[in-house]
Amino acid sequence: MCCHTLWAQKHTISGYVKDGKNGEVLIGVNVYEKGTTNGVSTNAYGFYSLTLSADTHLIVASYLGYATQEKKISLSEKNVVQNFELSDASNALNEVVVSSEREDQNVKSTEMSVAKLDMKQISRIPALLGEIDIIRAVQLLPGVTTMGEGASGINVRGGNIDQNLILLDEAPVYNASHLFGFFSIFNPDAVKDVKIIKGGIPAQYGGRLSSILDIRMKEGNSKKLQINGGIGTIFSRLSIEAPLIKDKMSFIVAVRRSYIDILAGPVIKKRNPALGNLQFYFYDLTTKLNYHINEKNNLFLSGYFGQDVFGAGFSFKYGNSTASMRWNHLFNDKLFLNTTAFYSNYHYGIGFTNQGTGTAFDWTSNIINYSVKPDFTYYINNKNTMHAGGQSIFIQFNPGQSSVTSNGSSNTVILPNKFSFENALYIDDELKINSRFVVQAGLRYSLFNYMGKGERYNYYDTIPNNSRRLKDSSYYGTLKTIAQYGNFEPRFSAKFDLNDASSIKASYNRTAQYLQLVSNTAASTPLDIWTPSTNNILPQLSDQVALGYFRNFKENMFESSVEVYYKVMQNQLDYIDNANLLLNKFYEGDLLQGKGRAYGAEFYFKKTKGKFTGWVSYTYSRTLRQVNGLSNDKWFPSKYDRPNNLAVVLNYDFNKYWNVSCNFIYISGTPNTFPDSRFEIQGYVQGYNTSNMRNNFRNPAYHRLDFSATYNFKKNDKRRWKSSLVFSIYNAYAHRNTFALYFQANPSMPTQTQALQYSVISTVIPAITYNFKF
Repeated sequence: MCCHTLWAQKHTISGYVKDGKNGEVLIGVNVYEKGTTNGVSTNAYGFYSLTLSADTHLIVASYLGYATQEKKISLSEKNVVQNFELSDASNALNEVVVSSEREDQNVKSTEMSVAKLDMKQISRIPALLGEIDIIRAVQLLPGVTTMGEGASGINVRGGNIDQNLILLDEAPVYNASHLFGFFSIFNPDAVKDVKIIKGGIPAQYGGRLSSILDIRMKEGNSKKLQINGGIGTIFSRLSIEAPLIKDKMSFIVAVRRSYIDILAGPVIKKRNPALGNLQFYFYDLTTKLNYHINEKNNLFLSGYFGQDVFGAGFSFKYGNSTASMRWNHLFNDKLFLNTTAFYSNYHYGIGFTNQGTGTAFDWTSNIINYSVKPDFTYYINNKNTMHAGGQSIFIQFNPGQSSVTSNGSSNTVILPNKFSFENALYIDDELKINSRFVVQAGLRYSLFNYMGKGERYNYYDTIPNNSRRLKDSSYYGTLKTIAQYGNFEPRFSAKFDLNDASSIKASYNRTAQYLQLVSNTAASTPLDIWTPSTNNILPQLSDQVALGYFRNFKENMFESSVEVYYKVMQNQLDYIDNANLLLNKFYEGDLLQGKGRAYGAEFYFKKTKGKFTGWVSYTYSRTLRQVNGLSNDKWFPSKYDRPNNLAVVLNYDFNKYWNVSCNFIYISGTPNTFPDSRFEIQGYVQGYNTSNMRNNFRNPAYHRLDFSATYNFKKNDKRRWKSSLVFSIYNAYAHRNTFALYFQANPSMPTQTQALQYSVISTVIPAITYNFKF
């Protein structure tokens, strides 16, 4: 009876926090009882649950950039549903109390090795041709690099681009680039939240070693019609969002299309008639429907469809298609369920036709995913929150189908499809030991099956760095297991407050990856092949530990952090010299696997308030590989090893009409393998690497300075129309950054060699973009 009475004295307040202007749910809002340490943050769907004593409480909802709200709530008799709608801090309503407390989530949260960017920050960063780009913004954060201009993807803490799980409304994206890496596929008008996790990865995420890039789309304005757009130098964009049923059902549709072919096509074709029909463009469509069924159920439908098309005497296409359906269900005030089902298809191909000779070549490939994932959140009490769930993913790999036509006859080569089924279960618990110490521990178990129908190939062992010959093969029927792997993946993180403004954090995570990107080029291309783990390709494993110190200054106007990490990787994919990977069904005989390690220190300093804002990040890191048969079996720098990485991002608001921005980047050059000697044969020179060491030299460092200025036109209070002009300068001092460096004999004097540098961008690129909103 006593225990029953104590339990009856507790009640729960729960609900959603939204933007009062457009109805968008807000992620990570602090909801707490004023004057106490009782508080929680809203989840990815804006939901919170807070259990308090049966009394009257002053509840505060606080979020950076929004006016803080305080509401007096009585919990004397029953549980209460209380939703919040926050208004912009610059337009606070009279009844809203503007709090003096600042956002200190970077110090107080158990999260570490995590960075969040909102679209306001991203929109101010100077960008190539003036176009807002999410991936390029992420590359300015500590621990994140790229292979250079024209290279797709990102490299996080020494990992390959395939070791990043990029999610768009929880559906995976296998190639996040347009125009070979110059732009990302994410339309900024449709994106609400960007978050990258580099360490301390929660148990709900799996399948990749290095990072999670979680991108959430807008739900669509549930209050009124809103139209956003922009007319730029290289492409234009338009988005429409509106309520179908006010405050209940809304949608957003966003489209982009480049027009290089329209502007430059006639000129190029006139100068080079032999190129034929010029195709050089990309497009994408992003859409989402949001339906608030009732207080306990919400439904979200999201889709992305995009493609790049290039052709000038040839045809080159690649693109992504994703669709996701998410259902939120609230069982009670403490138990929240999100169930996600998604489809993802990355397809690519190349072809050409010679009308004169009658020859033609076509090649296509794709990877298709189907998945379902239930995820439960149980708010046990204010000190204890539990996550649990599972995921099943079926993947179909179509490595390649090609046809060659010559002299009227045709020959088709079809590599056999591959199939895999990956299942995972996870549980995760965040526990507040006391007001200063918080721990989060989780465990994930993943089970991977490489399945038929298909052939299992077995190869002879041979001397490392030599192609292995096929020993035998055996056929497996549909859904029969060819190879199976299972891994426990523990996760742990902890936070201890030193005082109100600083904390130390630590984390450990093991991750397993069962998909690999097969590529032996200097930078990844859209034509690289995805393959599952097989009986010949072991899954990649990674163990990472990290330690960090976080400190804020002047009521959180300044944020700073220092993190160090050490990562050990197993079964890293590499290749024998001169490996044959394209349209080779026995390519596994040319693969090698070895060990990897990466370590580094990341420094981050950010100013979040005032007219002058921005951040400085510096990373010192190393990433090494050791593969039997390569580099004399010794450790060597991986191709992603770039020790020094400095990024400076500065923004200044002169007034409500003008603001200017600049960023500067300096990154150590990429490693490369060059000859250190030479010999002559019949008057011709051949380079030779006497040490046999891989990546024995380093390309020159990459550095670049960009500027932008934005003019916001004066708003007419009688009209909803808002517009701005963005002037930008990319590569302001016209530095020729090295993308590739190689040697060749001097054509006029074969006994002499010369070094050739290839630069993707070697001049200043100015641009102007007109943005509008109403």
